[in-house]
Amino acid sequence: MREILGRRRRLLSQSSDGKPEPIGAALTYATQWRWPVLPGVAADPRAHSRCSCPDPDCTVPGAHPFDPGLLAATTDGRMVRWWWGNRPTAPIVLATGGHAPCAVSLPALPAARALKALDQMGMRLGPVVASPARWAILVKPYSMEQLGELLYAKDFVPGSLRFHGEGGYLALPPSETGQGEIRWERAPLPGSASPWVPDVEAVVDAVVEALTRTGVSAPEF
Repeated sequence: MREILGRRRRLLSQSSDGKPEPIGAALTYATQWRWPVLPGVAADPRAHSRCSCPDPDCTVPGAHPFDPGLLAATTDGRMVRWWWGNRPTAPIVLATGGHAPCAVSLPALPAARALKALDQMGMRLGPVVASPARWAILVKPYSMEQLGELLYAKDFVPGSLRFHGEGGYLALPPSETGQGEIRWERAPLPGSASPWVPDVEAVVDAVVEALTRTGVSAPEF
């Protein structure tokens, strides 16, 4: 039986225009859920679809660490307040792995169809993060060895699946990036404890089966 969601959790403080402010969410992630976060590089203000980092061909504009680097991710509320006090609109980047969740992501359209199929299968899912291009299913931390064994045992794994594990990162809501808004497709349930997430084996098995069974061909991007 899948997790039934109530009203979307009010994780975020509100700005004067009614939009959520990242600092409220960043503090929830860091201090309540103990997820290490850091501010991401912003999108280029002159061309929002581009990144303000030095790479002109950046594939995740505004949705990755730059300065500070990924190793600076922390659960220290004082540091979080300082970062977003100085950069209030900075995207929130989760350092995946360790004690924090990892993620499995796939393109948005196949992801929507896969989630519908998983619901019909009775698969229980935790939070799902969505951007206009890709959706990411949060899972329990896993090692590269564990992931390698899981993928090796499969006859077929869509090349469009991406794995955000130890040493990886993922932009979290309510970030604004060069690719658009980061939001919850499946919001965490209310409560102060860190949200429940499934094992990576269960998610990969179910997603591959769902894509195969529904005839969805996830494009390679």
